[in-house]
Amino acid sequence: MKRYITILLALVAVNTWAIMPNDGGCKNLQNFFRNVQGFGRLGYSIGGTAPLGMPAEIRSLNKFILQPNVSFGADLIKPTSKHWGILAGIHFENKAMHIDATVKNYHMKITQGGETLEGVFTGKNDSHAVAWMFTVPIQCVYMVNDKWKIKFGPYFSYLTNCGFDGFAYDGYLRVDDPTGAKVLLGSTDEERGNYDFNEDVRKCQLGIGVGVDYFFTRKFGVYADLNWGLSGYFKAHFKTLDQTLYPIYGTLGIAYRFK
Repeated sequence: MKRYITILLALVAVNTWAIMPNDGGCKNLQNFFRNVQGFGRLGYSIGGTAPLGMPAEIRSLNKFILQPNVSFGADLIKPTSKHWGILAGIHFENKAMHIDATVKNYHMKITQGGETLEGVFTGKNDSHAVAWMFTVPIQCVYMVNDKWKIKFGPYFSYLTNCGFDGFAYDGYLRVDDPTGAKVLLGSTDEERGNYDFNEDVRKCQLGIGVGVDYFFTRKFGVYADLNWGLSGYFKAHFKTLDQTLYPIYGTLGIAYRFK
């Protein structure tokens, strides 16, 4: 986590340096909070909590079920020159995912009939992730004109309600390794293998965001953002899944300019 905090602080410093004018000192401090623009946002996010690249163990994606990934919040943009500014905001959002995939030799830890089993699973896997959070973006803004704005910079999220659970079914688990004892998993509640990794989700997450705003009137506009988590979705000690999962979500929405 210290490494990601260092990255965040470095990015904030770079963003601030890039947009600050050079006429310096006390005048900048006195004028910093003048001409601040306020924006309200309401959007919907689509994405997933996934590894970088599709691992060979995941053979196909059978279902991708949309979730209530609403996002709303407010941003302040301080212009520091004709085309540059700095953005800071507070958003409340959900980054949830529900998928069903076919896997082969996928490392799992499950519970079946009150017994905990760990090994490699071949069959179908239903996974559900939920992450309600407060997010604080700190971004550099390039204002092309009064209608178009391009944004880039880090964000910090604190998860207020989060979890990752699911079940393995219609397949078999080889206990410990691919040559271990074979345990059949069916599709009923009693036959399938359940898992719950809720306590292993990382509460504090850091990432990078990039986006664009377009205002078609003086007050109303639309926006598109892409947020990519730098810190893994799970805590560092979590080793049940072989791959590190990262929250990667795109958001589309409407924006309202207060001033």
